[in-house]
Amino acid sequence: MVVVLIVAAGAPWESPALAALGARSDVVVLKRCVDVDDLLATAAAGQAEVAVVGLDAPGFDVRAVDILRRHGVRPVAVSPSGPAIEAGRVRGARIGAASVVAEDDLDGLVEAVRRPEPAAPPREVAPLDERPVAAAGPDGRVVAVWGAGGAPGRTTVATGLAAVLATRSPTMLVDADPYGGSVAQVLGVLDEVSGLLAAARLAGSGTLAEGFGGLPRALDERLGVVTGLPRPDRWTEVRPGTVEALLDLARGRGHVVVDTGFSLEEDPATDYGSRPGRNQLTVEALSCADEVVVVGTADPVGLSRLARGLVELRETVGQVPTRLVVNRMRPTLGWSEQDVASMVAGFARPVGLHFLPEDRGAVDRALVTGRTLTESAPDSALVRALSEVADAVAPGSAGAVPRRRRLRPRRGEAARPP
Repeated sequence: MVVVLIVAAGAPWESPALAALGARSDVVVLKRCVDVDDLLATAAAGQAEVAVVGLDAPGFDVRAVDILRRHGVRPVAVSPSGPAIEAGRVRGARIGAASVVAEDDLDGLVEAVRRPEPAAPPREVAPLDERPVAAAGPDGRVVAVWGAGGAPGRTTVATGLAAVLATRSPTMLVDADPYGGSVAQVLGVLDEVSGLLAAARLAGSGTLAEGFGGLPRALDERLGVVTGLPRPDRWTEVRPGTVEALLDLARGRGHVVVDTGFSLEEDPATDYGSRPGRNQLTVEALSCADEVVVVGTADPVGLSRLARGLVELRETVGQVPTRLVVNRMRPTLGWSEQDVASMVAGFARPVGLHFLPEDRGAVDRALVTGRTLTESAPDSALVRALSEVADAVAPGSAGAVPRRRRLRPRRGEAARPP
């Protein structure tokens, strides 16, 4: 006996589908749900096995499919017939609904309800130390900028590195900080729509690939920004898999720099509900990266946090190559670069070690004017040091390029037509 829930919202196919399912002695329609929310609430009771849902029902997305499967309910999506059925199957696959039938195929609907989905073959997972290092995409590399708590300068490094890379080739800067990213504020982007939340909505509906071009805000001809969360409490709207899908698409258009959060702790609340873990955004970005740039500060507190953070990073994401950037090097500390390098060598073996000088004047000018460091202080020592990092994370991209045309006003300026 197969127990079925159905959501059709009065669609023309509902009555014929109910009649076809009701004619079967081995099928029982438990409830005609009002909408997807009603469906999910009913599925949580654990009495149903299959949900027949209109593919265009509001709220029927990746998150809804995940919740249904978590409660042991298999989704069967009903798509418009005719030429639209192929698009329906594609969208169904993207949101995780493997069974998609045309609305006029009643026999196919009954068979999909009665026939269990084939079990997916088990995946062989290599031991942590045997996993291959991620390779760069065909067109660009994904570089995640991470650092332990204490404001070591993740956003400054991420925005500066992206700006330098953009002087050489197309680059996208993604703000994936789940604690309330600040990339938009730092760069003076006055954007009413969060690029990350827009990506989450598109990913949920299975249309991220089609809508990807409208996500990044163009700062100039080669630098685009996907803005982050407008408020820290909205991290719950970004389901697992969104950042991974976003970065996979972005790397096909050039280099990608991701500004991440600081925490890698697992949220125990994910075991008791349907909400994603808050730090999943950061972990996904680090796991998808071709290389992780780890930022720490050149002082006793910062280096101590850096040491603990590197251990946690290795335990969380495994064999992703890491490059250390020691930020805010200054002579007042009394340490040379060789001194700091000797300290770092005791707890890490990164693929590279770089030092960024303390250059508060250049950073402040960029911040106040809402400009990148390459715009406000192109000849500064900080930009020269960031250029060395860019040379290392994206080998072969160095070289002189024509001056880029700015596509947005500076902070405090009126917008000009491009």
